[in-house]
Amino acid sequence: MVDEPTAGPEGDWTALYADTVTVLAGWQPTSPDAAAARQHTLDLLADGPLALSREHLPGHVTASALVFDTTGSQVLLCLHGKLHKWVQLGGHCELGDLTLAGAALREATEESGIAGLRIDPVPIDVNLHPVNCQGGSVSVHHDVRFAVFAPAEAVAQVSAESEALGWFPPDQLPHPLAGGTARLVAPGLAAFRRASPRPAP
Repeated sequence: MVDEPTAGPEGDWTALYADTVTVLAGWQPTSPDAAAARQHTLDLLADGPLALSREHLPGHVTASALVFDTTGSQVLLCLHGKLHKWVQLGGHCELGDLTLAGAALREATEESGIAGLRIDPVPIDVNLHPVNCQGGSVSVHHDVRFAVFAPAEAVAQVSAESEALGWFPPDQLPHPLAGGTARLVAPGLAAFRRASPRPAP
């Protein structure tokens, strides 16, 4: 488990690039769509470390997180300020991120206001979707998604990027919902069970 994000040297994507290539090359996709997205992302990464930066307009890698409460019976979503849809927490990688899981955890911490989040460093999904970046230019987010686990009695606080935050049962997600968010539930719950083993009754 990764407990907290760490900072790397400013101005250098090298460590994050190496981690991203290693993680995706060794990852077992959780669905056919995720398998296709993984291959497209590996192809994108052939462009080198710049593929992690929003400056790479053909597309760039992003990181997001489906946050579970301590029981696995609630997930935390945000009402995105620009999309006006409910979506998992996440966003762009930044200089100083050392690992892809660390980038997702940093984004989840910033957007939820919850300290002490933990992350399973094995992705639960990869998703490609077009976005407007850099002054309206169309780009593609190659979003690598992780399961994140909140501590007991976590209190979420809305950030500047969200209109609202809310906890929802995994089988009763809100509307309007961003495309691809619902498919995180099954692999996310599997990750939760791996992270929180309980004795058989």
